[in-house]
Amino acid sequence: MAEDGHVADGAVPLPVPVCPPRDSRSSAGMDLATLPKEVRDQLAELELELSEGDITQKGYEKKRGKLLAPYIIQNEVPPLQSGGGAAPTPSSSGSSTSHHRHSHCPRRSGGTRDERYRSDVHTEAVQAALAQHKEEKLALPMPTKRRSTYIQSPTDTHTPPDSSSSSDDDESSGAGLQSPDSWLDSGPQGSTSSSSSSSSSSASHSDHRSPHAPQTHMHTHTHSPAPHPHTPLPPHSHSQPVALAEAFAHAQIEVGGACPGQPLLQRGSRVDRPTNTHRGLSRGQSRGSMMETADVRRSGKGVPVSSRVSTKIQQLLNTLKRPKRPPLSDFFTDDQQEIVEVPRPDPNTPRPEGRQVIPVKGEPLGVVSNWPPSLQAALARWGATQGKSPALTALDITGKPLYTLTYGKLWSRSLKLAYTLLNKLGAKNEQVLKAGDRVALVYPNSDPGMFWVAFYGCLLAELIPVPIEVPLSKKDVGSGQVGFQLGSCGVCFALTSETCLKGLPKTPTGEILQFKGWPRLKWVVTDSKYLTKPSKDWQPHIPTANTDPAYIEYKVSKEGTVMGVAVSKVGMVTHCQALTQACNYTEGETMVNVLDFKKDMGLWHGVLTSVMNRIHTVSVPYAVMKACPLSWVQRVHIHKARVAVVKCRDLHWAMMSHREQRDVSLASLRMLIVADGANPWSVSSCDAFLNLFQAYGLKPEVICPCASSAEAMTVAIRRPGVPGTPLPARAVLSLGGLSHGVIRVNTEDKNSALTVQDVGHVMPGALMCIVKPDGPPMLCKTDEIGELVVNSRAGGTMYYGLPGLTKNTFEVIPVNASGAPIGEIPFVRSGLLGFVGPGSLIFVVGKAEGLLIVSGRRHNADDLIATALAVEPIKTVYRGRIAVFSVTVFYDERIVIVAEQRPDASEEDSFQWMSRVLQAIDSIHLVGLYCLALVPANTLPKTPLGGIHLSESKQLFLDGALHPCNILMCPHSSVTNLPKPRQKQPVGVGPASIMLGNLVAGKRIAHAAGRDLGIIEDQDLVRKLCMWPTVMHQFLTEALQQRAQTDPDHVLYVLLNSKGTAVCTATCMQLHKRAEKIAAALMERSGINTGENVILLYPPGIDLIAAFYGCLYSGCIPVTVRPPHPQNLTATLPTVRMIIDVSKAACILTTQFYVKILRSKDASASVNIKTWPIIIDTDDLPRKRPAYVYKPPSADMVAYLDFSVSTTGMLTGVKMSHAAVSALCRSIKLQCELYSSRQIAICLDPYCGLGFVLWCLASVYSGHQSILIPPAELELSLGVWLSVLTQYRIRDTFCSYSVMELCTKGLGGQTDALKARGVNLSCVRSCVVVAEERPRLSLTHSFSKLFKDLGLSPRAVSTTFGSRVNIAICLQGTTGPDPSTAYVDMKSLRHDRVRLVERGAPQSLPLVESGTILPGVRVVIVNPETRGPVGDSHLGEIWVNSPHTATGYYTIYDEENLQADHFNVHLSFGDPHTLWSRTGYLGFVKRTELTDSSGGRHDALFVVGSLDETLELRGLRYHPIDIETSVSRAHRSIAESAVFTWTNLLVVVSELCGSEQDALDLVPLVTSVVLEEHHLIVGVVVVVDPGVIPINSRGEKQRMHLRDSFLADQLDPIYVAYNM
Repeated sequence: MAEDGHVADGAVPLPVPVCPPRDSRSSAGMDLATLPKEVRDQLAELELELSEGDITQKGYEKKRGKLLAPYIIQNEVPPLQSGGGAAPTPSSSGSSTSHHRHSHCPRRSGGTRDERYRSDVHTEAVQAALAQHKEEKLALPMPTKRRSTYIQSPTDTHTPPDSSSSSDDDESSGAGLQSPDSWLDSGPQGSTSSSSSSSSSSASHSDHRSPHAPQTHMHTHTHSPAPHPHTPLPPHSHSQPVALAEAFAHAQIEVGGACPGQPLLQRGSRVDRPTNTHRGLSRGQSRGSMMETADVRRSGKGVPVSSRVSTKIQQLLNTLKRPKRPPLSDFFTDDQQEIVEVPRPDPNTPRPEGRQVIPVKGEPLGVVSNWPPSLQAALARWGATQGKSPALTALDITGKPLYTLTYGKLWSRSLKLAYTLLNKLGAKNEQVLKAGDRVALVYPNSDPGMFWVAFYGCLLAELIPVPIEVPLSKKDVGSGQVGFQLGSCGVCFALTSETCLKGLPKTPTGEILQFKGWPRLKWVVTDSKYLTKPSKDWQPHIPTANTDPAYIEYKVSKEGTVMGVAVSKVGMVTHCQALTQACNYTEGETMVNVLDFKKDMGLWHGVLTSVMNRIHTVSVPYAVMKACPLSWVQRVHIHKARVAVVKCRDLHWAMMSHREQRDVSLASLRMLIVADGANPWSVSSCDAFLNLFQAYGLKPEVICPCASSAEAMTVAIRRPGVPGTPLPARAVLSLGGLSHGVIRVNTEDKNSALTVQDVGHVMPGALMCIVKPDGPPMLCKTDEIGELVVNSRAGGTMYYGLPGLTKNTFEVIPVNASGAPIGEIPFVRSGLLGFVGPGSLIFVVGKAEGLLIVSGRRHNADDLIATALAVEPIKTVYRGRIAVFSVTVFYDERIVIVAEQRPDASEEDSFQWMSRVLQAIDSIHLVGLYCLALVPANTLPKTPLGGIHLSESKQLFLDGALHPCNILMCPHSSVTNLPKPRQKQPVGVGPASIMLGNLVAGKRIAHAAGRDLGIIEDQDLVRKLCMWPTVMHQFLTEALQQRAQTDPDHVLYVLLNSKGTAVCTATCMQLHKRAEKIAAALMERSGINTGENVILLYPPGIDLIAAFYGCLYSGCIPVTVRPPHPQNLTATLPTVRMIIDVSKAACILTTQFYVKILRSKDASASVNIKTWPIIIDTDDLPRKRPAYVYKPPSADMVAYLDFSVSTTGMLTGVKMSHAAVSALCRSIKLQCELYSSRQIAICLDPYCGLGFVLWCLASVYSGHQSILIPPAELELSLGVWLSVLTQYRIRDTFCSYSVMELCTKGLGGQTDALKARGVNLSCVRSCVVVAEERPRLSLTHSFSKLFKDLGLSPRAVSTTFGSRVNIAICLQGTTGPDPSTAYVDMKSLRHDRVRLVERGAPQSLPLVESGTILPGVRVVIVNPETRGPVGDSHLGEIWVNSPHTATGYYTIYDEENLQADHFNVHLSFGDPHTLWSRTGYLGFVKRTELTDSSGGRHDALFVVGSLDETLELRGLRYHPIDIETSVSRAHRSIAESAVFTWTNLLVVVSELCGSEQDALDLVPLVTSVVLEEHHLIVGVVVVVDPGVIPINSRGEKQRMHLRDSFLADQLDPIYVAYNM
């Protein structure tokens, strides 16, 4: 009796013994039948509330206990010692003590299911499927969640949803057959003991006990399971602190016994705050200033010694090591250009073998002489001749009759309404509506009488009624789609009742709200008091039935669009006649209708056919069913009804509450029409209902399932049987066969069987074929599943107003195998999938819109729901609130299941349930789920009658607006069509052969050079450039002394504050004097010798420059270090200490402020302050001159050390010689045309690289004035940099990416205000971003675009490129051509090849040239493995040769291997004499059409990324920035992202800038976007707060720092998802 009918071999299970649920405390020895009726009623209501999720288990037990307290039998039977004598331990007895009960009568409790909903066979199938996973000893890693991310609201504030599904075609309405206790008998389930879900101490945590602890059995016949291999780890299961290397070697992870009540991550309680996350500071300089921290924690190669996160990753790796099911076909090969699908047919795929199906004919439609020619005529007849005969009884909310409408009243009111509509709506009796106009009918489900009158009034007035749902609010789900339908039908008037009109949403002025997407409507109230009695001579025109539309029924498509199916007058009356004949209706019968009377079976039987046959209809609305689920059964009993029209859901509800009424009889029923009898779970619903109600007179032959659709109307219905005839057989089909679209009787694997019941025969007068559901409508073979198409006069004629869609659905001509049409008559597609069985019985196995086609195999959404619900659902999810749909990701459909989670479900329970659902679906349906998400109760969008709005749910998922509270992504197991990993071939040919091959192929070797840096001979040019004569100074000290003598008052430096005011200036003389003072102080100090290293610890400013030259004057070697951040010494001081130790500095020069900090108590907490070298405070030095100014004996001696933390977290110092400094300054001077009358503005950090050179050296060399803006000042006043550019009319400015990003984000919306303040950037000729990375095209482009309005030239912005070995390789300057942009193919780039494509080509990556190569610089592109030069169509490492290359690394160990590897290296062939330095960056050279300054063609250098940071995945080379760009586009709440790999798993860290409830929305979006765009599966998705990703002073992400912090569990993430 499975929900989806997985019953073996057609067997009908025996009736299930029923017993009332026992309360844990009170009802052990009590016969509930003896209780007073009102108590029984209240108990039944409680039962219903519990099953519907309207009350928690605790609440249920509490209320039940109160109700039964007065009747409790005092002397209870002592508890049995369950499980072979062991008395229950206190820890397990909790709220679920085992009481004495009959072994066949299991107790109903929150976690288990009422016996009446058993579906033993399917449950056993799921159980068996899960047992297959028992052998695999591994635990799925449970996601880590910060407690605040999803705080369940208290149960009372969360009205739990109707777990019922509505009278829409709700998926899963009856699927809620929860797993019975008997599951536990054989199950390897982890925590399935029948303890209540709220009992935290009981067996739901038994998995986490030690294996030897005595287990308490919750059931007399249940064996407590051993810990399940798939038991998820609780969020804090700490692994043993084994060194990671060892852990990875042995891959054995022990799970400590986590206390069940242990809280999840909490923000406040952390002691191990990460060393590199600081909240409350903005992203710009302060974060940068702190983040340039070398990683002090590293051990070995940066692997934390022990960590919880890495244990979870290991678990994930173990899970992924499981042998995957071989892919259904090996989908893809990668030919580096395109992914080409190469399906390999599986020889074992079942194929249809039968003959071609022949159309099935229904019996002829009999002609009965007294049948009225139309429904209006029928109503007129009964109104005149049988006026007192009851037509409709409506019920109030309690289920009592509210009013009965007689045929006389129905006729007279409909007549009045018809007259009013035609004659009384316009002024002066002008006719506003005319025959054929469409009119909307807006009536609530609780008011059938008003609807009947409106419907028949419209028919009498020859108007076309369009029934729609009542819009409840402006944001009503899908209301825009209803508006689309009203628009396509041309509706201008809406009829409604006075009560309904009052309830509609209003504007503040009291008018009815204009709903989104709706046409303007005039509302007409149809209550009797507003209708006009027609004059004596007025009679409605009742035409004979023709092909004009009679009414329009709405239909919601799979995509969510609402379409109107037009039913013609002849179609309407023929359908009524066919139903009358098939159902054998007779005049004067009574019918109970539980369905929605506005559409579908509820309308066809309960409103139309009933009037044709003068039937008395009792309408039971949805609201009554919710309050009193047995009401329809009571109505059948009271009215002795002959027919009832219900859904599976109503059968369930009746079974749940049948005990409250012993004295009902269903003996009068001759026909119980089950409207959704085509659903996979209907067979078990019908069986269970029959088993229970046979005792109440229900006859087996009266159950009549039927199949219908809006387009074809009733397709088939089982005729009421003759008593005693055998029931029709069931079909037991193989799910594997069904997935290939063929019918195979299931014999071998009963786990994957689907049992379906027939839906009777074709309708009278109809012809049916089975055609292929996709492609041309070709007839199927007899053993093939296809779509039912019907030809009949009784069906829809078109989608009103949508001719294109109509043709494909209503005018289908089936064709035979050769493609020839089988006739001329058109068929209508029903949207139902099925086959014709023996005896022409019709079997339906699903709906076309519920079909999910994955890897060419078909799966039915309803079947998947049924399997999911067989996995112990009640504890975790709501029965009727599950959505299944597919999304297209990476060339295939992927299955997503979303369910509503109960508020009291624990994290462990939910995760356990999810992991088991995955296994069950994998085993039974042989398909992997892509995503399984649980959302809070009541948050999935609803249809008007409470069902799930599927298309809207899917849209929320795709938009990242679903806000799940639990999510499990399984891309590793569900994505089987990834291209094969690339195998790197051993290089068989030598690099010289490759070079020769390139030359033969006409490809040039990739190299480029800047112009020459020779001595300028032309004396005129020398004077013009204000250079002093041809002797270029070898030493900067000489240059400064010369300037102090020749031009003492020339201002070299101006330092500005956040207001743009000059706080300090320095002329040539002032700078010289201050340098002398510092030199004198250094020379006087004993212990500081010539050639020793001196640390300069200064904020950005002129003091730093003076101290630098003071060191040079005294012969010491300066080392500039960023000072520690006063608010964050713990993170920043260790880096300072490390540089001091590594450089073996003899002395620290600093200001008074920093002297105090270095000696403070706070500092002592981070470092040993007693071992600082000599500290000299340079604030108040005496005015002294040194005895001499030191001049180095050779220009090759070290001038200064440049220390920096690379993006990979390595601290490296390079040695810069005096010759290199001089050559670099000269190169910059030539490139930028710098001379003493020029001004440049610098907004950079002055501690390393080109930033330091521009800040401290270039002005002294070239004589230009530098206006210095410390980046920290921008945080106080964002506009200061741009204002300074305007104020000083600056032509050239230098900044960092951090500065540009601050301005773009902070000032982007304020351009008008800036313009009003007079900011004008038209003076700026070049704005250069100083960086050591690939140019950030999107940022520079945004900046140019935003400030174009302020006069900024689009050509102004450019970038520089430098590296550790050579700090300035490219700089745009003033003379070269504009930087060029290239579009390269990303797929080729992963193969280290450069293929240029057009702009906008798919998979194209825009790259911009990194500036013109500086004078004196040569670059060559080299294969990093072979060290041979490559052609210009290859990506390779950039090697550089120039006079200003650093002379080597300075480290405490003098690592010679690095030194030899990076500096002074030779090419393996080609040019063996030139010494090159390796930059560590990958790039390529492209010869452009532009000309350079020498008149030749310009060679552009493009930087792609750092070699150290590239990710080697699947044999391909990925650049983190490309993946990060995709990730940042995935969701509006992603502020920044970073990626890294750990043990071949790709980890994506995303900063969440939205609310924390968006955190889990990011997981599927991030996973999908990386899969789509990069063909990679994300292993771990980490969602963190803004500002957690560490960034250095240049604005570069420090991904290795981030990796180490993540693995050491120091990020305090909001959520960590481990993708399966």
